[in-house]
Amino acid sequence: MEKATTRLRKLFSEKPFVYLPSVYYPLGGRMVQEIGFDAAYIGGYVTGGSRAVSEPLLTMTEQVETAEGVARAIDIPTVCDAGAGFGEPLHVTRTVRQFIQAGVAGIHIEDQLYPKRAHYHKYVAHAIPTEEFRDKIRWACRERDKLDKDFWIIARSDTCRFEGLDEAVKRVNIGADEGADMGMLFPTNLEEAARAPKETKIPLVYVQSRGNRDGRPILSLKELQDMGYAACIDAQLFLMVSFHHARQALQEMKDTGVYTGMTQEDAVEVRQAIENTIGMDEFYAIEEDTVEDTKWGKR
Repeated sequence: MEKATTRLRKLFSEKPFVYLPSVYYPLGGRMVQEIGFDAAYIGGYVTGGSRAVSEPLLTMTEQVETAEGVARAIDIPTVCDAGAGFGEPLHVTRTVRQFIQAGVAGIHIEDQLYPKRAHYHKYVAHAIPTEEFRDKIRWACRERDKLDKDFWIIARSDTCRFEGLDEAVKRVNIGADEGADMGMLFPTNLEEAARAPKETKIPLVYVQSRGNRDGRPILSLKELQDMGYAACIDAQLFLMVSFHHARQALQEMKDTGVYTGMTQEDAVEVRQAIENTIGMDEFYAIEEDTVEDTKWGKR
């Protein structure tokens, strides 16, 4: 079977635009695949949120294990948030190696201070010096080229908010010079969003950050494609919708003792869909052939 890394590289070379919903467990990845999307994403925000901690508190092992669980459950490639590479260039090489071994097809590495600080989520980012960022991307790409040249490296800069678009573009372009395949930065307004893809040496992925509180634009996929972006990571959609509707359901049960958000017919349909996504019929077939008597229910 073709490697996930090769599939991702072909995907980005053949499609003008790729949408990557952010998930954090295998069933979510299966859902993304079944609906027909081309790739899945495992974000630091959703992994941290799902574990009831902040993204900066995640360890490399936790993020790799989360990504591996999704990657092994689906046939479409996965891209993962590798934060600040989990350390200095030496640590970055191990990060690349671990994600490759986990079956992940690509990662992004950013220019934030490591260990990251929780107030990053309040848009207070601490950027490392440009030379240190260059070294991280350089050694990430060297490790990629040594182990799997198809593994996808995205150079991410978080400097746009505080040092401006020009600085973020400069850093992404430094990443390009070191061998990065794609860039990521965070435009603060529509004018910057439109400019950014025209000024970088490599294609850009846009991060759709729903619910952000700093006014960063939320744009349609058509708008992003028209601006020249090559991909869109939807960082919070899956987690936010799951949390929102589950909380509503549980609150109704607490307040009334009944749940009216789904009919029994809806519940039957959804439960069957979950079982189909898991692949229960395949499990049943194995048991019917080995340990179950289909007539009496046991052997």
